[in-house]
Amino acid sequence: MHKILIVEDDGVIASEIAQNLTRWGFDARPVVDFSDVLAEFERFSPHLVLMDVSLPFFNGFYWCAKIRELSKAPVIFLSSRADNMDVVTAVSMGGDDYIAKPVSMDVLTAKIQAMLRRAYDYEVENRLTLRDALLDVGGLCLIKDGARTALTRNEARILQLLLANKGNVVSREQLMLALWESDEFVDDNTLTVNVNRLRKTLDSIGLEGCIVTHKKQGYAVHA
Repeated sequence: MHKILIVEDDGVIASEIAQNLTRWGFDARPVVDFSDVLAEFERFSPHLVLMDVSLPFFNGFYWCAKIRELSKAPVIFLSSRADNMDVVTAVSMGGDDYIAKPVSMDVLTAKIQAMLRRAYDYEVENRLTLRDALLDVGGLCLIKDGARTALTRNEARILQLLLANKGNVVSREQLMLALWESDEFVDDNTLTVNVNRLRKTLDSIGLEGCIVTHKKQGYAVHA
Protein backbone atom coordinates (compact mmCIF):
# COMPACT_ATOMS: atom_id res chain seq x y z
CA MET A 1 0.00 0.00 0.00
CA HIS A 2 1.43 3.36 -1.02
CA LYS A 3 1.61 6.02 1.69
CA ILE A 4 0.72 9.66 1.05
CA LEU A 5 1.45 12.51 3.47
CA ILE A 6 -1.03 15.40 3.26
CA VAL A 7 0.51 18.71 4.35
CA GLU A 8 -2.65 20.87 4.38
CA ASP A 9 -3.66 23.08 7.32
CA ASP A 10 -7.32 23.34 6.27
CA GLY A 11 -8.80 20.42 8.20
CA VAL A 12 -11.84 20.06 5.93
CA ILE A 13 -9.74 19.88 2.77
CA ALA A 14 -7.19 17.53 4.36
CA SER A 15 -9.96 15.20 5.56
CA GLU A 16 -11.70 15.17 2.16
CA ILE A 17 -8.45 14.34 0.38
CA ALA A 18 -7.59 11.61 2.89
CA GLN A 19 -11.02 9.98 2.59
CA ASN A 20 -10.89 10.05 -1.21
CA LEU A 21 -7.41 8.52 -1.34
CA THR A 22 -8.32 5.87 1.23
CA ARG A 23 -11.17 4.74 -1.05
CA TRP A 24 -8.56 4.21 -3.76
CA GLY A 25 -6.46 1.99 -1.49
CA PHE A 26 -3.85 4.48 -0.32
CA ASP A 27 -2.63 4.98 3.23
CA ALA A 28 -3.23 8.74 3.43
CA ARG A 29 -2.22 10.68 6.56
CA PRO A 30 -2.72 14.42 7.20
CA VAL A 31 0.05 16.26 9.07
CA VAL A 32 -0.83 17.24 12.65
CA ASP A 33 2.24 19.18 13.82
CA PHE A 34 2.93 21.96 11.34
CA SER A 35 5.84 23.22 13.40
CA ASP A 36 7.85 20.15 12.40
CA VAL A 37 6.57 18.70 9.12
CA LEU A 38 9.94 17.08 8.49
CA ALA A 39 9.67 14.97 11.65
CA GLU A 40 6.25 13.68 10.55
CA PHE A 41 7.68 12.94 7.11
CA GLU A 42 10.50 10.90 8.62
CA ARG A 43 8.17 8.95 10.92
CA PHE A 44 5.63 8.14 8.18
CA SER A 45 8.14 7.67 5.31
CA PRO A 46 5.57 8.36 2.56
CA HIS A 47 5.87 7.48 -1.10
CA LEU A 48 4.40 10.86 -2.11
CA VAL A 49 3.66 14.22 -0.44
CA LEU A 50 0.78 16.61 -1.11
CA MET A 51 2.05 20.04 -0.02
CA ASP A 52 0.09 23.24 0.52
CA VAL A 53 2.05 26.47 -0.02
CA SER A 54 0.57 28.64 2.75
CA LEU A 55 1.17 26.91 6.08
CA PRO A 56 1.68 27.90 9.73
CA PHE A 57 5.29 28.49 10.88
CA PHE A 58 7.03 27.81 7.53
CA ASN A 59 5.61 27.66 4.01
CA GLY A 60 5.44 24.62 1.76
CA PHE A 61 8.48 25.70 -0.27
CA TYR A 62 10.59 25.53 2.88
CA TRP A 63 9.38 22.06 3.82
CA CYS A 64 9.80 20.76 0.27
CA ALA A 65 13.45 21.87 0.29
CA LYS A 66 13.96 20.14 3.65
CA ILE A 67 12.35 16.93 2.38
CA ARG A 68 14.59 17.01 -0.69
CA GLU A 69 17.63 16.86 1.61
CA LEU A 70 16.41 13.44 2.77
CA SER A 71 14.29 11.91 0.04
CA LYS A 72 13.36 11.85 -3.64
CA ALA A 73 9.68 11.10 -2.88
CA PRO A 74 7.47 13.05 -5.32
CA VAL A 75 5.98 16.29 -3.99
CA ILE A 76 2.78 17.70 -5.51
CA PHE A 77 1.99 21.27 -4.49
CA LEU A 78 -1.61 22.34 -3.83
CA SER A 79 -2.29 26.06 -3.64
CA SER A 80 -4.89 28.76 -4.21
CA ARG A 81 -1.96 30.88 -5.41
CA ALA A 82 -1.43 30.02 -9.06
CA ASP A 83 0.81 32.79 -10.41
CA ASN A 84 3.86 31.85 -12.45
CA MET A 85 6.37 32.77 -9.75
CA ASP A 86 4.82 30.32 -7.30
CA VAL A 87 5.01 27.54 -9.89
CA VAL A 88 8.66 28.41 -10.66
CA THR A 89 9.49 28.47 -6.95
CA ALA A 90 7.77 25.13 -6.37
CA VAL A 91 9.81 23.48 -9.12
CA SER A 92 13.08 25.10 -8.04
CA MET A 93 12.55 23.83 -4.49
CA GLY A 94 12.13 20.27 -5.75
CA GLY A 95 8.40 20.02 -6.43
CA ASP A 96 7.18 17.62 -9.11
CA ASP A 97 3.77 19.11 -9.92
CA TYR A 98 1.55 22.06 -9.00
CA ILE A 99 -2.26 21.94 -8.78
CA ALA A 100 -4.34 25.07 -8.22
CA LYS A 101 -7.16 25.06 -5.67
CA PRO A 102 -10.04 24.35 -5.57
CA VAL A 103 -8.77 20.81 -6.14
CA SER A 104 -10.74 18.36 -8.28
CA MET A 105 -10.50 14.99 -6.52
CA ASP A 106 -10.68 13.23 -9.89
CA VAL A 107 -7.76 15.22 -11.27
CA LEU A 108 -5.77 14.87 -8.06
CA THR A 109 -6.22 11.08 -7.93
CA ALA A 110 -5.24 10.68 -11.60
CA LYS A 111 -2.13 12.84 -11.12
CA ILE A 112 -1.09 10.91 -8.00
CA GLN A 113 -1.45 7.60 -9.83
CA ALA A 114 0.54 8.93 -12.79
CA MET A 115 3.28 10.28 -10.50
CA LEU A 116 3.54 6.96 -8.65
CA ARG A 117 3.73 5.06 -11.93
CA ARG A 118 6.66 7.19 -13.02
CA ALA A 119 8.43 7.04 -9.66
CA TYR A 120 7.75 3.46 -8.56
CA ASP A 121 6.36 1.58 -11.58
CA TYR A 122 3.06 1.55 -9.69
CA GLU A 123 -0.22 0.02 -10.87
CA VAL A 124 -3.56 0.61 -9.14
CA GLU A 125 -4.43 -3.07 -9.28
CA ASN A 126 -3.36 -5.75 -11.71
CA ARG A 127 -6.10 -8.36 -11.25
CA LEU A 128 -9.70 -7.45 -10.37
CA THR A 129 -12.94 -9.45 -10.41
CA LEU A 130 -16.23 -8.72 -12.14
CA ARG A 131 -18.92 -11.23 -11.10
CA ASP A 132 -17.36 -14.58 -12.08
CA ALA A 133 -14.76 -13.05 -14.41
CA LEU A 134 -11.21 -11.93 -13.71
CA LEU A 135 -9.69 -8.82 -15.30
CA ASP A 136 -6.04 -9.35 -16.19
CA VAL A 137 -4.83 -5.81 -16.87
CA GLY A 138 -1.31 -6.83 -17.85
CA GLY A 139 -2.63 -9.48 -20.23
CA LEU A 140 -5.33 -7.14 -21.64
CA CYS A 141 -8.07 -9.72 -21.23
CA LEU A 142 -11.00 -10.97 -19.19
CA ILE A 143 -10.83 -14.56 -17.95
CA LYS A 144 -14.18 -16.32 -17.50
CA ASP A 145 -14.83 -20.07 -17.24
CA GLY A 146 -11.24 -20.68 -18.34
CA ALA A 147 -11.66 -18.69 -21.57
CA ARG A 148 -9.83 -15.45 -22.34
CA THR A 149 -11.59 -12.50 -24.01
CA ALA A 150 -9.22 -9.90 -25.44
CA LEU A 151 -9.60 -6.23 -24.53
CA THR A 152 -8.04 -3.15 -26.06
CA ARG A 153 -5.68 -1.12 -23.87
CA ASN A 154 -8.37 1.56 -23.44
CA GLU A 155 -11.07 -0.98 -22.56
CA ALA A 156 -8.85 -2.65 -19.96
CA ARG A 157 -7.92 0.68 -18.41
CA ILE A 158 -11.55 1.86 -18.25
CA LEU A 159 -12.68 -1.39 -16.63
CA GLN A 160 -9.73 -1.30 -14.22
CA LEU A 161 -10.70 2.15 -12.94
CA LEU A 162 -14.36 1.24 -12.63
CA LEU A 163 -13.56 -1.95 -10.71
CA ALA A 164 -11.05 -0.19 -8.45
CA ASN A 165 -13.90 2.12 -7.43
CA LYS A 166 -16.69 -0.50 -7.60
CA GLY A 167 -20.11 0.83 -6.61
CA ASN A 168 -19.03 4.48 -6.92
CA VAL A 169 -19.35 6.79 -9.91
CA VAL A 170 -16.12 7.47 -11.80
CA SER A 171 -16.40 10.74 -13.70
CA ARG A 172 -15.81 11.04 -17.43
CA GLU A 173 -13.06 13.54 -16.66
CA GLN A 174 -11.20 11.04 -14.48
CA LEU A 175 -11.50 8.31 -17.09
CA MET A 176 -10.17 10.59 -19.82
CA LEU A 177 -7.29 11.75 -17.64
CA ALA A 178 -6.38 8.16 -16.83
CA LEU A 179 -6.38 7.21 -20.50
CA TRP A 180 -4.26 10.25 -21.37
CA GLU A 181 -1.76 9.36 -18.64
CA SER A 182 -1.55 5.93 -20.31
CA ASP A 183 -0.28 7.75 -23.42
CA GLU A 184 -3.57 7.28 -25.26
CA PHE A 185 -5.36 10.63 -25.33
CA VAL A 186 -9.09 10.44 -25.94
CA ASP A 187 -11.69 13.16 -26.27
CA ASP A 188 -15.18 12.98 -24.80
CA ASN A 189 -16.76 11.32 -27.85
CA THR A 190 -13.99 8.73 -28.11
CA LEU A 191 -14.55 7.80 -24.46
CA THR A 192 -18.22 7.10 -25.22
CA VAL A 193 -17.22 4.88 -28.14
CA ASN A 194 -14.77 2.93 -25.95
CA VAL A 195 -17.30 2.44 -23.15
CA ASN A 196 -19.95 1.22 -25.61
CA ARG A 197 -17.46 -1.21 -27.16
CA LEU A 198 -16.55 -2.48 -23.70
CA ARG A 199 -20.24 -2.99 -22.91
CA LYS A 200 -20.66 -5.11 -26.04
CA THR A 201 -17.66 -7.22 -25.07
CA LEU A 202 -19.07 -7.78 -21.59
CA ASP A 203 -22.49 -8.62 -23.02
CA SER A 204 -20.93 -11.22 -25.32
CA ILE A 205 -19.59 -13.23 -22.37
CA GLY A 206 -22.70 -13.00 -20.19
CA LEU A 207 -21.82 -9.89 -18.16
CA GLU A 208 -24.78 -7.79 -19.22
CA GLY A 209 -25.63 -4.58 -17.37
CA CYS A 210 -22.41 -4.33 -15.41
CA ILE A 211 -21.59 -0.77 -16.50
CA VAL A 212 -24.21 1.81 -15.54
CA THR A 213 -24.28 5.34 -16.95
CA HIS A 214 -24.95 8.15 -14.48
CA LYS A 215 -26.12 11.07 -16.61
CA LYS A 216 -23.85 14.15 -16.46
CA GLN A 217 -21.65 12.36 -13.91
CA GLY A 218 -19.90 9.32 -15.34
CA TYR A 219 -20.00 5.54 -15.06
CA ALA A 220 -20.09 2.91 -12.34
CA VAL A 221 -19.79 -0.87 -12.14
CA HIS A 222 -22.61 -2.65 -10.36
CA ALA A 223 -21.92 -6.35 -10.11
